[in-house]
Amino acid sequence: MFALITGVFAQITIPLPYIPITGQTLAVGLAAVILGSKLGAATMVVYLLLGAVGLPVFSDLQSGVNVLVGPSGGYIFGFVLTAYVTGLILEKSSFTLGWATVANIVGMGITLAFGMVQLMIVLELTFTAALQAGVIPFLITGVIKAFLASAGGVWVRQFSGQKLKKEQLGKAS
Repeated sequence: MFALITGVFAQITIPLPYIPITGQTLAVGLAAVILGSKLGAATMVVYLLLGAVGLPVFSDLQSGVNVLVGPSGGYIFGFVLTAYVTGLILEKSSFTLGWATVANIVGMGITLAFGMVQLMIVLELTFTAALQAGVIPFLITGVIKAFLASAGGVWVRQFSGQKLKKEQLGKAS
């Protein structure tokens, strides 16, 4: 389900010269907070594979290996490690808004690092040019998305936990 949610969020785009700002990273953060490290990362592997085999789940309804080896592919590959590390931080600390925000900001750094490296390779950009094109434009929206993913993910976890407790109480009576 989260692989498809990521595909839907990928269609929310703000165009920029090399890489658009998309809702994908918001979905990655939500998946990590709600599902944890292993399932969050597995979800992103499924998302990557869905796009690789031709389902139009990448931004602007794109798909295919050509996207993964193109300028934006590094970000997409980064989603797997981002979801894993974000979830792992929360599993080792606690699923609170503060920790989730910290974990999602760390995750944002991972995604941006992967993206920047691939931009340098594919577009033959210098470190500074890749930083200016592939990191700096995403910092403000990245922090906003990190907070939104954290708040939404923690809320879902709390809501589902309360619902589970009510169901368990109902079975006990």
